[in-house]
Amino acid sequence: MLNLIITGSKGRMGRALVSCVPQHPDLQITAQIDQGDDLRTVIAKGDVVIDFSSHTATAGIASLCAEHKKAVVIGTTGHSNEDRSYLTTLSAKIPMVLSSNFSTGVNALFWLTRKAAEILGAGFDLEIVEMHHRLKKDAPSGTAKTLGEILAEVRKQQLDKVIRYGRSGIVGERTATEIGMHSLRGGDVVGDHTVIFASSGERLELAHKASSRETFANGALRAARWVVDQNPGLYDMENVLGLK
Repeated sequence: MLNLIITGSKGRMGRALVSCVPQHPDLQITAQIDQGDDLRTVIAKGDVVIDFSSHTATAGIASLCAEHKKAVVIGTTGHSNEDRSYLTTLSAKIPMVLSSNFSTGVNALFWLTRKAAEILGAGFDLEIVEMHHRLKKDAPSGTAKTLGEILAEVRKQQLDKVIRYGRSGIVGERTATEIGMHSLRGGDVVGDHTVIFASSGERLELAHKASSRETFANGALRAARWVVDQNPGLYDMENVLGLK
């Protein structure tokens, strides 16, 4: 039996995890942590910590996991470059899965996006469009950022040098090197992501639409099963699915 501690248990993803765990006989939740709770008092009860709390809390949670040699699965987004660097340092001590999206379909989208960018080459304009519910706090989504990083990596670019967040006014013609990023917010949309490759005479679109948070929750549980058997290091969902 794998013992899980869920941080951010009262949030949208935390509640989805709590509802999904009973469907998996080999898993059990030994503690649920949210604002006002002290992870230190229960961390000995878990084999894996699954974090869907807040980007402001992740560093402290991961640090405590490293101190107690507990594997961790991190699904929070909105981390700064400094946060990610710190998490990378901690991953030298414990196995850590850090992913912007735990959906199997989205990780297939990551893989397909990389392959399409390699095949199509520099002759296509690149645009990313994402939509989420009206309550989402960060933009663009972590998944959209990952898609942008994949495209920039294939083209040997620095994403922060070529990203274009929306367009307004007389901005001039689109450059060949920029990667467009557009964030839509409204209603109760769980998560839609589309990568557009546009050229003269043709357009390729790769899209994923999520209709239930259970998709992400079950993926995070799959990652939890996988990560406990790994050596210390920083992994993502593509590692979990064997796509790397």
